[in-house]
This record gives sequence, C-alpha cells and structure tokens, in this order.
Amino acid sequence: MAQYLPIVALTVLAILFAVISLLASKLLAPNRPNSAKEAPYECGIVPSREPPERFPVSFFVVAMLFIMFDIEIIFAYPYAVEREFLGVYGFLEMVSFSAVFFVAFVYMIARGALDWGPIQRAGKLETQESLGFTTTSSVRVVGSEGRAA
Repeated sequence: MAQYLPIVALTVLAILFAVISLLASKLLAPNRPNSAKEAPYECGIVPSREPPERFPVSFFVVAMLFIMFDIEIIFAYPYAVEREFLGVYGFLEMVSFSAVFFVAFVYMIARGALDWGPIQRAGKLETQESLGFTTTSSVRVVGSEGRAA
C-alpha cells in the first residue's frame, strides 16, 4: 500500500488545485456581462446568417475509408516485422483480414463513396425543350411544372 501513497497524494493535490482554481476564479473575477460578451463569437466576425447546410454523407464515408486504411496499415505492420515468427497462421489471418477489408472497400465504392461531382446520366441526351427552354426563345422557363398552360 505504501507504494501507492505518492500516486494518491498527487491525485489529491491535483483535485485540490482544480477546485481551488475554480473557486478563486468565481470569487475574484469581475462579473460585468453585456450583449457583446454574450454574443456568439466566431473568429471576430459576427455571424450574419444561419450556419450552412449539413455536410453530405459522402464526406463521412470518405473519412471512414481513410480510417479503414489506417487500421489495415496498423494491423499489417506487425505482420511485416515478425513474418517468420507468425508463420502460416499469421499469413492466413492477414489474408482473411485483407479479404474482409477488400469486400468492405468494394461495397463502399459500389455505393458511390468516391463519386464526387455531378451525377452522370447514362441515357438519352437532353434536348433544349427537356431542359426548360422554349422553342421561340433562348430563355429558360423555370417553375412551370404542374401549371395550366
């Protein structure tokens, strides 16, 4: 038990320091709230509009791909270092892990994880009329769907 005494003493001192610091800042700090101090602060610029839309899920899918590659590297490194010691068992484990990783990677690619930019339509070419242009003018008519002509 005596070997843990320095750890317990240091823990008690850390907790006491934190509590005393919080109490001192509450008691000694001036409290003068105003509207400027309570306004949201973002790099010195007062926000003039709502925050932007949420990120598309594809950003998070790419982040997950990055994490998957990191995990594979972390698991492959010990095998590369101790290949002879791990033998056939280590090789089979690496092959099975790589196969599962590859199937997950192919699934994510098939679901469009790396498809950035506009969607490519495989089909007929769009004509001027299908895009909303009239035959008498080059002005595009927008928002007339479902309206009586």
